[in-house]
Amino acid sequence: MKKINETNISIFALGGLGEIGKNTYVIKYQDEIIIIDAGIKFPTDELFGIDYVIPDYSYLIQNKEKIKGIFITHGHEDHIGGIPYLLKEIDAPIYAGRLALELIKERLKEHGLLKKARLVEIEEDKLVSFEYLAVDFFRTTHSIPDSYGICVKTPYGNIVHTGDFKFDLTPIGPLTNMSKIADIGKEGVLCLLSDSTNSEIPGFSLSENEISRTIHELFSQVDGRIIFATFASNMYRFKQAIEAAVLHNRKIVVLGRSLLRAVRIGTELGYLKIPKESLIEASAVNDYPDDQILVICTGSQGEPFAALSRIAYNKHPQLSVRKKDTVIFSSSPIPGNTLSINRIIDQLSRAGASVLHHKLKKIHTSGHGAQEELKLMISLLKPNFFVPIHGEYKMLKKHVSLAEECGVPLEKSFIMDNGTILELNENEASITGTVPANAIYVDGDGIGDIGTIVLRDRKIFSESGILLVVVAIDFREKKIISGPQVISRGFVFIRESEQLMGKLRDIAHTATTQSLESGNRRWSDVRSDILDQVEPYIYKITKRRPMILPILMDVSKR
Repeated sequence: MKKINETNISIFALGGLGEIGKNTYVIKYQDEIIIIDAGIKFPTDELFGIDYVIPDYSYLIQNKEKIKGIFITHGHEDHIGGIPYLLKEIDAPIYAGRLALELIKERLKEHGLLKKARLVEIEEDKLVSFEYLAVDFFRTTHSIPDSYGICVKTPYGNIVHTGDFKFDLTPIGPLTNMSKIADIGKEGVLCLLSDSTNSEIPGFSLSENEISRTIHELFSQVDGRIIFATFASNMYRFKQAIEAAVLHNRKIVVLGRSLLRAVRIGTELGYLKIPKESLIEASAVNDYPDDQILVICTGSQGEPFAALSRIAYNKHPQLSVRKKDTVIFSSSPIPGNTLSINRIIDQLSRAGASVLHHKLKKIHTSGHGAQEELKLMISLLKPNFFVPIHGEYKMLKKHVSLAEECGVPLEKSFIMDNGTILELNENEASITGTVPANAIYVDGDGIGDIGTIVLRDRKIFSESGILLVVVAIDFREKKIISGPQVISRGFVFIRESEQLMGKLRDIAHTATTQSLESGNRRWSDVRSDILDQVEPYIYKITKRRPMILPILMDVSKR
């Protein structure tokens, strides 16, 4: 790790560059460190058994006395989910909007950290000042209330982090504070860090108000039950569904733990207004006519254990699909989830439901700005230097070309990787080194104890299974006492492969006997001799490579 020049400002990401998720950005000047967001990334299919992926916090731990605060742009998991893991290592105040704070509290309760945390609610007109740096906020529009962009005021000029944003002139919540953004631009922006998620999508994103019109139109037309699947984090979307249900005299059933929590918090904070008589339990759904029921549930990405999946496959204790049901997918597929979503849609259709998704109706819009909105942000702020963030490499690269269209010279834009340090002052900027920024895997209570070797083994287990060869040996007498016993799990079905299993027992017996007769007394030598003969035979017969584990028990008399 290269030592950072203390006279310059340093900017780097521990997560969020070249990927979607675990957004964690760091701004450092002198002995002051500002952290913007602390998110998680949800595991991809090849990360077998992993719950979450978080950034490597080793740099922050080594410099924890310099950290002035963790500033949160909004309450989505890819921006707040890492906070409990970070707070286990450092003690720093957390600054966030009302909704984000409540969601953070829920996560901290789960980890037993709520009493330890120092939580500060941010407001748009509140400046948080330190010796060298100060942090200001401006309201943005996103798919969740209380979304903010962050302006870090430094001796060399403003560094702006947009957070996730879009410019929606008819939003469900408050408008983006374009006036304040323009004022920050007039003050001068040294460097802009801007959301790149939809940099490849031309034009403007669809307004949330247009989605609202479609939802109200559908609710007036559908005769049967409506099952509305969306993200638990997309509060503005299920707010529209709730308002349409109340208007059209439908009772509301909420399914899914995360969705129930979001509805509770949204109601407590006043973002959701649901008449008490409109909310019913799932057990009461059959007490009302079908045309008076709205079910809001999780599972819009085809998650196998989510409420919608259990409903589709008739595994939910209170609900199953009926012939006149209409299922609305108010989301777009996350890359990698298309196959799972198509399976759920097919199953729902088989059960007789009508299925609507974003390709058939205007029932979803992104919370991230498309190209014209990204260019508008750049044009308002007029940055000297530009760093695209929050996106895969191709998105970052496209965003740089948009910045160039808006007058930012190509040499003043920096496409960076996680851990890459950008040092800058009022005159120049350059890449100067790196900090540790590896992905850390969270598996249950284990943090960072799952590495590539364990994941490789899990991959082999999932694809080819495991074969145990159990032998009891008297190493003193150099003879087998019992076994070998061959046990298969996920490799072959033993009852239908008795001939193969018998041959494997014979090979293992011969290999063990020959190894002992050659004078081997070490467990590792006998194990290697068994593997050398069993592995080639298995591949020759089955063309598979299961994980083979010889288990040798020394029963020598002492």
